[in-house]
Amino acid sequence: MPYSSRFGDHFYCRADGRLECAYVFISGNGLPARWQKDGLFRIGELGFGTGLNVCETWRQWKETRRPGGHLHITSFELYPMSAEDIAKALSRWPEIEAERLALSAAWPEQPQGTVTLHLDAQTTLTVMCAAAIDSLAAIETAFDAFYLDGFAPSRNPDMWSEELMRLVFARTVEGGTFATYAAAGFVRRNLAAAGFAVERPPGFAGKREMLRGTKPVVSL
Repeated sequence: MPYSSRFGDHFYCRADGRLECAYVFISGNGLPARWQKDGLFRIGELGFGTGLNVCETWRQWKETRRPGGHLHITSFELYPMSAEDIAKALSRWPEIEAERLALSAAWPEQPQGTVTLHLDAQTTLTVMCAAAIDSLAAIETAFDAFYLDGFAPSRNPDMWSEELMRLVFARTVEGGTFATYAAAGFVRRNLAAAGFAVERPPGFAGKREMLRGTKPVVSL
């Protein structure tokens, strides 16, 4: 169970991180239904961590994708883990064994700057090894969905600031979505202030709430 001494928090849900990913981030963003089309689908992720969300998303993508589709996940991570630590952290889930081995084998020995991995012919992963707020400000990519998966807001408030949530909103396509396990009041207010229509469905494994939302479509 990987634990960050820097933030005083575990890297994923202690009940079952893989199932939480499927419930919160994948289903919370209306996937896989939304990516079952031709063309490019982009996911942005705040907090790459162990790569668990990427591996589970890649697994489900491979099971449901269409021949003409392409998935590009861009993740923002200030403190990237080593390949050895990633492989160890993900070893508890046989369901993502193939994805775990492929990711850890392709992961650079000293990740820094922008890491781009072509996981297969229809899947690309980009990890920007810098502060999320700086990386998002520097790019113009528009994402169809966001996974907001920083450490707990009480432990890492910078990853949930109003300034960063406004950047997430700006980098989301109209009709695009976000989802997060976090339900803290200031996180919800920051997301709403940024412009998202925010919902509070039940959380994973008995947690009272999570957050998800949509960027409204502007009618001309």
